Amino acid sequence: MIDKADLDFLTTLAPSGYYLAMRVGFAFPVAEANTLPSEWVNRYTSKGYMMMDPVIRWVYSNSGTVRWSDIPVDDPRLILQDAKKYDLNYGLAISCQGEGEDGQRSFGSFCRSDREFSDDEVRILHQIMGELHESYSPPKNLTKAELEVLIMVKDGLLMKQIADDLGISLGAVKQRLKNAKFKLRAKTSSHAAALAIQFGLI
Repeated sequence: MIDKADLDFLTTLAPSGYYLAMRVGFAFPVAEANTLPSEWVNRYTSKGYMMMDPVIRWVYSNSGTVRWSDIPVDDPRLILQDAKKYDLNYGLAISCQGEGEDGQRSFGSFCRSDREFSDDEVRILHQIMGELHESYSPPKNLTKAELEVLIMVKDGLLMKQIADDLGISLGAVKQRLKNAKFKLRAKTSSHAAALAIQFGLI
């Protein structure tokens, strides 16, 4: 899980900002963190840069690390040149995908204004990304009963309705949801259902 200590440490290595996307499935990450300059984020969004961004194109087709200056992908819209106007002069892209995973990958883009990332910094950031990627792995220990309740939450049923439909006590429904939230590291039942969908569990 991404915690404050991780974010603070990443800021020391990438003082101009970074973007993390953890366990991106079909379209959206399970978690993300963005400390890039808001002016750059606004420009990037308004210009529709994402589909042509050489960094994004690289992370979706590779695993490992690459300095922005070494990305062998064309940049016809000069996105990386434009980024320099926002002190994003040097960058590092990292992409992680475990074996046998259904397309879920995590990636990060880290930026500095003063110099290229050193080999040691690349190694450290790659290790951190790998650990974060693993920390967001879908749980494999959800029971059939817990998944059944999450499906019903996803369908908009209230706990009393779930209990009635399943012929179990309200307390049993609450316990199943509590267990599912814990295993999915979710704050609410709706959040747990959303994560279960994103992980392809329901």
